[in-house]
Amino acid sequence: MRKLLLIIVLLPILGGLGWWYLHERQLTDYGPAYHEYAYVTNGKSNTVTAIDLRTFEISKTIKVGAEPTGIAANRRKNEVYVVNAGSNNISVIDAERNAVAATIGVHGRPFFIDVSADGKRAYVANSGSNNVSVIDLERRILLGNIRVGIAPGLARVSPDDQTVVVSNRGDGTISTIDVSRLAVRSTIPVCPQPEDIAVLPDSSKAFIACAGSSQVASVDLRNDKLLALLDVGKTPVNLALKPDGGEMIVTCFDADGISIVETTTNEVGASYLVGTHPARGVVTADNSRLYVSNFGSNTVAVYDIDLGKLIATLPVGTRPDGLALSQSQNYLLVLNSGSGDVSVIQKRVPKKKFEPGEYSLLTMIPVGVQPNNIVVKSFVLGQH
Repeated sequence: MRKLLLIIVLLPILGGLGWWYLHERQLTDYGPAYHEYAYVTNGKSNTVTAIDLRTFEISKTIKVGAEPTGIAANRRKNEVYVVNAGSNNISVIDAERNAVAATIGVHGRPFFIDVSADGKRAYVANSGSNNVSVIDLERRILLGNIRVGIAPGLARVSPDDQTVVVSNRGDGTISTIDVSRLAVRSTIPVCPQPEDIAVLPDSSKAFIACAGSSQVASVDLRNDKLLALLDVGKTPVNLALKPDGGEMIVTCFDADGISIVETTTNEVGASYLVGTHPARGVVTADNSRLYVSNFGSNTVAVYDIDLGKLIATLPVGTRPDGLALSQSQNYLLVLNSGSGDVSVIQKRVPKKKFEPGEYSLLTMIPVGVQPNNIVVKSFVLGQH
């Protein structure tokens, strides 16, 4: 009798908690035509894992070329592009079918790819052949190869689609390419081992992280001129620009911290410790939060940009590296290169005392061997 009474008393409470959990767990219903996927390149599996972000389940494992590394989504077309460093080609994934629609050959040892804002061209830095491949994405053909400096690591197209900035790791320079002529406009000495590149939203400046000198170069793209060399923490490896372009966060791998750069004045504002060997950072669309993957401590740091302080450190998988945010910004995807999985962290605002905190680990999704890059693509079927 006592057990029966206890069950009768607890049922309304458990029912209320269950409804709350299901309500909070359910993703926004955009309708059956809405799709949102995270694509993960698995470097040693020669595959790309497509994760359905409506259900947080694997939609498909897609066979691509050898040693996939870089990946980018087209904002104008439902396509995703994968750089295969081992087979010197690009796999074009049709996001509506999650299948390879074409393979385009490039040159030696490509690593990263960038897509123009109008969705018509892609640019690939080929580190093994000292050139940049230009791809016509509408016809899916190689337009040509442009000779640049030694061992180019990254080719980044400016938001206005007028300039491509290339970091030449082997000779400490950058090349600026005139998109209208598909020719090098200028070669500018910057600092040792330049790699990651960030371009301001108005396309006026580029910032280049130089891992070999603990510096970030600021370059005037209107006059192709070096403006300043900014001293930051040791081994800057990643640049995360706030969407408004006002500040840039530099992830400094061997300094265990970040440096914040004021982009207008070319000044380093402050530096903060965030964790062991931070690898990459991503800023939310509202410019308020920065997430940093700590490769050496298996955590993600949450930094409040407005408050100027670290507010949380979240445990994830082994050797976290790549980061991506869902379209809603409510889910952070953390690519764990050592454990071969993706941590999904949910952000929510607690309404009552008994509810969980602002951040919680929702799930872990196994992908492939040595995953190294991640991108999110959302679209509505029938719209491009």
